Amino acid sequence: MNVEDVLGEQRRYYAARAPEYDDWWFRRGRYELDEDTLVRWNADVEEVESALAAFDPVGAVVELAAGTGLWTRRLAVTASRLVAVDASGETLAVNRARLGDVPVEYVVADLFDWDPADTFDLCFFGFWISHVPEERFDAFWSFVRRLVVPGGRIFFLDGARDPAQLEREASPLERRQLADGREFRIVKRYWDPDELATLVAPYGFDLELRVTANGQFLYGGGS
Repeated sequence: MNVEDVLGEQRRYYAARAPEYDDWWFRRGRYELDEDTLVRWNADVEEVESALAAFDPVGAVVELAAGTGLWTRRLAVTASRLVAVDASGETLAVNRARLGDVPVEYVVADLFDWDPADTFDLCFFGFWISHVPEERFDAFWSFVRRLVVPGGRIFFLDGARDPAQLEREASPLERRQLADGREFRIVKRYWDPDELATLVAPYGFDLELRVTANGQFLYGGGS
């Protein structure tokens, strides 16, 4: 694949998806689940939310790929400073509306190009690491290392790799369709928690990663 072409398509997808992203998270409309599956989904959401609260995201916090603010609103409760970065101004507009008067510094920037002078106590990203292609993995984690202060921490979550994903031929790409029928290619890499923690260790992070009880999400963090 041409990485630049796919990343450009991925950015366009998430910009166009901004008005309907929350439907997926809250399982509304075409994303609606049956009652039993919804119970398991909500239990896993609560598990991750509780883990983030216990992680205590305090101090200066930067949120990468901040999206529509589903996690920004939780980080804002404890952070003394919060910077929310996303390549899509459309999704950050939803984020701003959700947060209202809460003091958040918004930055529209491609994470593969953003080079801030500031450093932070904590770096958070939700549903982002799966969208980092292999060709950008080293650059991304080197960037995160520079982004946090010595002894600084990171916390992230993403979708977990389900059995169906394990059985099919591994591919770094998926096709996604919007409600209006438009299709886009995106990078989507599913990670085993131990494998990912091992690969990130050389960048100076000791991560404790796990999969939620019902297998929906991979999450965790460390310093």
